Formats: sequence, C-alpha cells, structure tokens
Amino acid sequence: QVQLVESGGGLVQPGGSLRLSCAASGSISSIRNMAWYRQAPGKQRELVASIMSGVATNYADSVKGRFTISMDNARNTVYLQMNSLEVEDTAVYYCNGVIRTRLVGSIWTTYWGQGTQVTVSS
Repeated sequence: QVQLVESGGGLVQPGGSLRLSCAASGSISSIRNMAWYRQAPGKQRELVASIMSGVATNYADSVKGRFTISMDNARNTVYLQMNSLEVEDTAVYYCNGVIRTRLVGSIWTTYWGQGTQVTVSS
C-alpha cells in the first residue's frame, strides 16, 4: 500500500509564493516519476509539472518560469515551489506518482494524493 500526502496549500495574494510538498509512504521499491496536477472549478484536471527519475522536469506553458518542481529521493518527497502566483493558479493541486512496491511481482502503479487547495486572491 502506498499513500501520497500533500501539504502546503493555502490562501495567498497575487504575486505571492507557496511551496507544496507531497510525501510518498508505504512499501516503496522505486519511483519512476512524480507530478503535480491541478483542477480549477468547472475545468478538467491538468498537468502542472512532472519530474522523472528525480531529475528530468517538464512544465505546463502557463507556469514555466514561475514554478519549480524538485524531489528529495531519500525522503520520497516531491515539492512544487510556486512564485509570482496569479489568480488563474487557483485550484486544487494533486500529487501523482508512478511507483512500484516491494511486493513480489509488483508492477508500476499510479497513485494520487487527496489534493490541497491553493487560492490566489487579493
């Protein structure tokens, strides 16, 4: 069993910063990639940023230059540093991980966190 637990969301003014964290726990053998998605009211869930093998990163065009994804491999924790936040960044942010457990015969499986609310408003 694997759990992803997000933290760090909240209310911030436009132009401000927030740092989200997502810790993966359980019987983890290895992590292929982790990512942050977001879903605003009335919109589809979208990829914000991803990191593969703890190194290779990818960003949505709307957040390039403002958001940074990073990973602490020793702690199985992924971070999303969000700077210059805009009202349009308001959404529930979800952590996603493609993880293999220590169980014999385990395959790569996608896990999701419960989500954390980010609200950007003056």
